[in-house]
Amino acid sequence: MRFATTLQQGRPQLGVVDGDHWIALSGATDLRAALEAGTDLDAAARAALATGTRLPLAAQTFAPLVPEPGKIICLGLNYFDHAKEGGRTEKPTYPWFFFRGKSSLVAHGQPGIAPKASTKFDYEAELAVVIGRTVPRHVQRGDALQYVLGYSCFNDMSVRDFQKRTPQWTIGKNFDGTGGFGPVLVTADELPPGATGLRIQSRLNGQVMQDANTTDMIFAVDETIALLAECLTLEPGDAIIMGTPAGVGQARTPPVWMQAGDVIEIEIERIGVLRNPIAAEGA
Repeated sequence: MRFATTLQQGRPQLGVVDGDHWIALSGATDLRAALEAGTDLDAAARAALATGTRLPLAAQTFAPLVPEPGKIICLGLNYFDHAKEGGRTEKPTYPWFFFRGKSSLVAHGQPGIAPKASTKFDYEAELAVVIGRTVPRHVQRGDALQYVLGYSCFNDMSVRDFQKRTPQWTIGKNFDGTGGFGPVLVTADELPPGATGLRIQSRLNGQVMQDANTTDMIFAVDETIALLAECLTLEPGDAIIMGTPAGVGQARTPPVWMQAGDVIEIEIERIGVLRNPIAAEGA
C-alpha cells in the first residue's frame, strides 16, 4: 500500500493513496503516533478505501511523511562513487552516521529554503526507510527487514560550507527547511527486500544530476539496521536516510549550487517523485 501525510485544516493527516486519490485514515492523524499506538494500518487503509471520502491527490498540500520522527538517522558516503568524488579512495568500513532534527524537514511541493548564511546549497537524492515496529537491540541482519514499514524519497539538502566547518557534519545538515521527505510511503511488501535494485535520480531544473541504483549502497538496509541496533533502540516512526550517490553539486566543475527559483526533484523507481522548489530564506 501507499500512504501520504497531507494538511487538512492546517493539521497533518495520514491517509492512504489509491491511484490519483487520497483518503484519510480514521483515527490516525500522524504516522508515528499511529504506529506507537499499535494501529493496524493495513486494516485502517482497507476501511478507508471502502468507505472514506476520496480527494484528488494532486490538490492536496503535503506535510513531511513523518512530521515528527523520534529519530532521523542519516548515512554519509554510502555510495562508493560519491565517496570517491569527495576525495576518498577506500570504501568506508563503518557507516558515517549523523542525525537530522524535525525542524529541518520540508514536505513534497513545499520550498526548500536557500539560507541567508551561505550560497553553497546542495542536493542529495536518498532512500528513506521508515521503521514500523520497535527493533530489538542486537537484532541479527537476517531478521532486520521485518521491522521496516516501508520506503520513501528524501532530499538531504546540505549547506556545504557549514558542513565542513567542523569534523561533524550535523550543522550543515540541519538548516530549517532542507530535508525533503515524501511524498508517499510505499510499504515494504510492494518492493524488493531492502528496496534494492531501484533506480535513484536527482534532477535540477529538469537536468539529471544523479543517476544510480540502490544496489550500489555500501551498507544495505538490513545491515544498517543491525549496526544501529548494536547501539540504540529503533522505534516506530524513526527514519533512516540511506545516503546519496555521485553527482552532487559540490563535486562538479564548476560547482552547481541550488538557488531561489530552482526546482529539485528526487525520483526512486517504484516509489515516486519528491519535488521541491527552492526559495530564499525570508522571501
